Amino acid sequence: MKYTFDSRIRYTEVGENQKITLPAILNYFQDCSIFHSEDVNLGINYLAENKRVWLLSSWQIVIDRYPALGEEITISTWPYEFKRFFGKRNFTMKTSAGEMAAYANSLWIYMDTQTGLPATVAEAELKGYQLYEKLEMDYEKRKIRIPGTGQIKDGFTVQASHLDTNHHVNNGQYVQMALEWVANNFVIHQMRAEYKKQAVLGDWIIPKVCEQKDCYLITLCDKEENPYVIIEFR
Repeated sequence: MKYTFDSRIRYTEVGENQKITLPAILNYFQDCSIFHSEDVNLGINYLAENKRVWLLSSWQIVIDRYPALGEEITISTWPYEFKRFFGKRNFTMKTSAGEMAAYANSLWIYMDTQTGLPATVAEAELKGYQLYEKLEMDYEKRKIRIPGTGQIKDGFTVQASHLDTNHHVNNGQYVQMALEWVANNFVIHQMRAEYKKQAVLGDWIIPKVCEQKDCYLITLCDKEENPYVIIEFR
């Protein structure tokens, strides 16, 4: 089943060019999936009571055009596959004229918060979501290869403002962090992110930046340079 809500590009969602930012697009997609779960009674409180959580494993977001301040938009999401503890979702952002501005694919893992291990999605929960046809797009691989080279940047500590209801760094916050090392005149048409482990309050994050032709590859690592997330901007 497709889940949809309408909105309008707000001033707080645009950059210096008066167009929506990549993190704002990601937040719209993430919010849409949360609204969907809440409206079918499988949201945050349900998951907390059942000691479960959906963790994002990977994003692929494609931006054809960045809508401008004040534009009316429609955000949609739907699951297209469940397999054991994996769930796959598509997202779209369309203008009021029906133009596809941005779209995405995502992979989620259903986790038992008590054991820290993946948990099979129950049949009753599957009934809450109706599968819909997979979006036509060029699907990239989930795994992102880490280059052998990269420039180490100054590290920083995870702050409370970075956290979400799961008490770890929100998916979008990692992207916002990584964008600090992307040139202002670099227009991103695709972002991929592969989440490896969770960063929590007080953790130290070390960015490793590799700039290639038409691409930035940024790895946010722990003190031992093990990645929390690998992000590719093209």
